[in-house]
Amino acid sequence: MTNTEIRTNYVKVPNGDLQIDAYLAEPTRPGKFPGVIVIQEIFGVNIHIREVAERFAHEGYVAIAPTLYQRIAPGFEAGYNPEDIQRGRGYKEQTTAAEILSDIQAAIAYLRTLANVQGDAIGSIGFCFGGHVVYLAATLADIKATASFYGGGIPNSTPGGGEPTIRHTSAIKNPIYTFFGNEDQGIPLEQTQQIEAELKKYQIPHAIFRYPGAGHGFFCNHRASYNPEAATDAWQKVLELFQKTLQLQTV
Repeated sequence: MTNTEIRTNYVKVPNGDLQIDAYLAEPTRPGKFPGVIVIQEIFGVNIHIREVAERFAHEGYVAIAPTLYQRIAPGFEAGYNPEDIQRGRGYKEQTTAAEILSDIQAAIAYLRTLANVQGDAIGSIGFCFGGHVVYLAATLADIKATASFYGGGIPNSTPGGGEPTIRHTSAIKNPIYTFFGNEDQGIPLEQTQQIEAELKKYQIPHAIFRYPGAGHGFFCNHRASYNPEAATDAWQKVLELFQKTLQLQTV
């Protein structure tokens, strides 16, 4: 299904008085497709996140990437140089878990308004900051499968402060896969072990993938840390997860 033709568009996702900018990628062929929420790194809905959404659309999903900085920096999009990292981190520190979950719920609701979306089959994927966010969003009943890539701080923090995200693990009811690079200097092995222990403790359907020689951001081909072998394997794992849990339609 990787040859499926797609269309893309920027859309507005209503969330109360807020209009969230989002990038939408979808197959052009007729049918009803599972939805995927694609969650950004600290760099906004940039080329990497848009390309991930497009890859899903080519595979037969309707993918939407809502910006998480709509309240504080509308239109923010950055690359990966030190100045971009500093700005992105600054905006990340101004987000809160409640606002983020509200925005993700709004994106889910938006997908369900689309005629080509199989409304009860919605997954999420996130990277870096987004990897942390989708672990938290996995507690939402509407998320049927989650792929979390190198989400930092899950055992000891949550967006906006408060109880660490890991303490919400028991609320996760559907499968979650997490992906880490063994050479990630920002996420020590003991943190990934803590996550694994909590998922096992509460008997959450899960898999933990750790890639030797891979660092932070290994999935992103726009970063110096890109690791094609790890990225290829991880993508196949994500597709297997979503095909199994979201009951991918082929008509």
